[in-house]
Amino acid sequence: MSTSGDQTPRHPHILVYPYPAQGHMLSLIELTNQLALRSLTITIIITPKNLPILAPLLSTHPSIETLVLPFPSHPRIPPGVENVKDIGNHGNLAVINALAGLYDPIMQWFKSHPNPPVALISDFFLGYTLKLADQLKIPRIAFFSVRACSALILEYCWRNLDLVQSSSAVIDFPDVPRSPSLKKEHVPSIVLAHRGADPESELLRVSMLANTDSWGCIFNSFQDLDGEYLDHLKRRMGHNRVYSVGPLSLIDAGDGGLDWGNLNTGSGGDVMAWLDGCPDGSVLYVCFGSQKLLNSKQMEALARGLELSGKRFVWAVKTGSAQEVKDGYGVVPNGFEERVAGRGWLVKGWAPQKLILGHPAVGGFLSHCGWNSVLEAIASGVFILGWPMEADQYVTAKLLVEDMSVAIQVCEGAFGVPDPAQLGKVVAASLSDDVAIKVRAKELGEKAFAAVSDGGSSLKNLEEFVKELSQI
Repeated sequence: MSTSGDQTPRHPHILVYPYPAQGHMLSLIELTNQLALRSLTITIIITPKNLPILAPLLSTHPSIETLVLPFPSHPRIPPGVENVKDIGNHGNLAVINALAGLYDPIMQWFKSHPNPPVALISDFFLGYTLKLADQLKIPRIAFFSVRACSALILEYCWRNLDLVQSSSAVIDFPDVPRSPSLKKEHVPSIVLAHRGADPESELLRVSMLANTDSWGCIFNSFQDLDGEYLDHLKRRMGHNRVYSVGPLSLIDAGDGGLDWGNLNTGSGGDVMAWLDGCPDGSVLYVCFGSQKLLNSKQMEALARGLELSGKRFVWAVKTGSAQEVKDGYGVVPNGFEERVAGRGWLVKGWAPQKLILGHPAVGGFLSHCGWNSVLEAIASGVFILGWPMEADQYVTAKLLVEDMSVAIQVCEGAFGVPDPAQLGKVVAASLSDDVAIKVRAKELGEKAFAAVSDGGSSLKNLEEFVKELSQI
C-alpha cells in the first residue's frame, strides 16, 4: 500500500481498467491481485453494477482504491445493463463505445489526484485508452484475456479489413506463425460486422489497432502453450515488453488466492461430495460458459449423447429467463435426470468450475473453448471435447486439436447440433484409461504448473513486469 510522508517512497500507482464481460474481468482481477501482492498501489475503474465482482479482490486488499463512474447511456444498451453477460456478445460494439464516454471523467480524476498513476493497464477491448494514456503522458499496457495467436489473427483482420471481408470462404493468415487459415464464418463476428462509414465501428477498429502500438502487452498464457506467437509479437512490436503470466488461476491456487465462491449462488455445493465417490478420471464435466444458452435441439442432442456414452458426468446447465425457458432454451429433456440418476449430476445455475476441473475424478471437459475455461482445464491436466461457438473460440479449438493434440472437436457453431450417437462414442472412448489424449493433457498441465512455479517462465515474466512498472 502507498505510504504518506517524505521519508518512505511511495509504491508505483497503477490504474487498472477492466472490460465488463466475465471472461475479461476475472483474469484481469486475478492479475491485479498478483500486482497488489507485490505492493503496487492500485486504483480500478469500475461502474456501479460491476462493483460487486471486485468483492473478493477488495476484501483481500483493502488498500486498493476504486474509481466508480456511472455507466454512460447508449441507445442500444437497455437501462441498467452494465455487463456484456446481460446483453450478449452482440452488444460488445455498443458497450465499447459507451465506455469511451468515460474518457473525460477519467482525465479529470487523474489531473486532480495528489498521487496520479504512473501507468495504465486496460483490457484489449479498450484500446481507445492509448490516446488517453498518451495525453496523460503515461504508458498504456494492453491486457489480453485471449491467447497470443488470437491477438495476432485479430490484428491481421483489422489491418486487412477489405481482404478479410471480401473473402468468400477461407481466409489465410500468412503473417502469423504456422500460417493458419480459418473459414470466414469462424472469424470473430465483430470483425465481419465492421462498417467503415459507421463511427462506432471505426472507433472499435482504431481501438483494436492501438493494442500493438501500446507500451506493452500482457497475456494470460504461458510460454509452452503460446511461445512462438509471443515471440512473433515481440518482433512485430519491436521490443520485449510482451509478458505471458498465466495461467493466472493456477498462480492463485496457493496462498493469497482469491475466493470467487461468494459471488454466485446455485446448486453447485454438493457436487464436490458426489465427485469424491467417483473413480479418478472417470467423469466428464460439461459447461459452455456464462453467456451461451443452448436451444432445445442442442439440449436434446447433448443429453442423448451423454446418456448413450454410459459414462459419469457433471453438467452445468445455464438457465434462461421465463420466456427463454418457454421457448425451450436451457431446458433439460423430460425424464433425462431420472434415466441417468447415479452417474450424472446436473448443476442448475452457477458451478464451482475451477474446483470441479481440479477434482481427481474429472478426466475431461466438454467446453465452448472460451480461453479462461481452456486455461482452467489445462491447469488441471484435463482433456477437452471442443464445441467452439463464436469469437476467438475457433482459433483456440484449432490450437488444442491440431497443434497440441489435447482436444477433440465434437461440434461447432452457436446453432450447431452434435450427432448424439457419435458424441456418445467420443465421450466413452476419451474417458477410457490412459488414452493418449488424457496422457498429453496431463503433461501439458504439468508444464502449466511449472510455468507459475519458482523459476518458471510465467513467474519470471510477472516479476519482470512488476520491475518495469516500478522503474517507470
